[in-house]
Amino acid sequence: MTARLATPCTIGPGDFDRKRAALEAASIADFGVWGGLVPGRIGDMAALADRGVVGFKAFMCDSGLPEFPRADDATLFDGMKEAARLGLPVAVHAESEELTRELGQALSGDDVAAFLGARPVVAEIEAIQRALLFAGETGAALHIVHVSSGRGVALAFAAKTAGVDVSIETCPHYLFFTNEDLERLGSVAKCAPPLRSEVERQALWTELLAGHIDIVASDHSPCTPALKSGPFRRAWGGIAGVQSTLDVMIENGCHQRQMSLERLADLLATQPASRFRIPAKGAIAVGNDADLAIIEMDEPRTLEAEGLRQRYPASPYVGHRFRCRVRRTIRRGETLAVDGRIVARSTGRFVRPSNRGESDV
Repeated sequence: MTARLATPCTIGPGDFDRKRAALEAASIADFGVWGGLVPGRIGDMAALADRGVVGFKAFMCDSGLPEFPRADDATLFDGMKEAARLGLPVAVHAESEELTRELGQALSGDDVAAFLGARPVVAEIEAIQRALLFAGETGAALHIVHVSSGRGVALAFAAKTAGVDVSIETCPHYLFFTNEDLERLGSVAKCAPPLRSEVERQALWTELLAGHIDIVASDHSPCTPALKSGPFRRAWGGIAGVQSTLDVMIENGCHQRQMSLERLADLLATQPASRFRIPAKGAIAVGNDADLAIIEMDEPRTLEAEGLRQRYPASPYVGHRFRCRVRRTIRRGETLAVDGRIVARSTGRFVRPSNRGESDV
């Protein structure tokens, strides 16, 4: 989920203009902007496309933000038709509203077990199946964000081999933590879809190593400490983990499972740039931007809260040991950070997709 710190939600051209201006003033990274696919605003999608959005995001269940309502079936189907016409992808948060709402009402407890019971794997599977059906019928390019289960990946990959234009994403927290960690850590590890069992975590790794997952992305969801405090049921459902994505993938992928660095770069950089048609990004090549990370591959360290570079230092990865360290981060040839210290002298640039409707994924 996208925290309130990311508002205004980009569901209209005015929202886009304000968000781009804010990012151009403050971001040190080059950035793109997603548009929203919500009821009553399909008519704004063309204007957002003209402004350069990467694509359109839709929630198939309650987003937690009143200003970003879920896309009911009619909205999602019509929105996919419009996105296909515009040549842009639709990204979906795939959980069934009917299942999560009804189960949530039936399981009224304020604990982790009730939360997990209200958002079972079947709620993800059902929503993925419906999104795949709509994409196949409309010809839309579908991107399924933060798939949390091996069964979800397998379902989407089968549709992909059958000709549906779909890409599959998972997150480092689903590859690193389990529901038992959620019981131990509490709200700092609460997210939607929730952390799954060890069986599902291992199944995700199996699918990833088999090449069935296209992208690993953080789904970074920061929030104020107040939104993560109080009763578990009302705590914000999102993990702030962008800083630890590379750590997790090198530790659990490269060190523990012998995943190649080429595959790591493909998941984190090459495939995202290709799928969303971001020019001059994603690969080391003549003519591309010099965006590089220089990494010490075998330097053990423990992540401490004071080492986090986000505004509010809350992360479920704090206290974990990783065997890598990013020594230098470079954007378009300029060094942005050295050993975790920000040294950027300029701000990032807005990037927009090129060649609408074409993708290599």
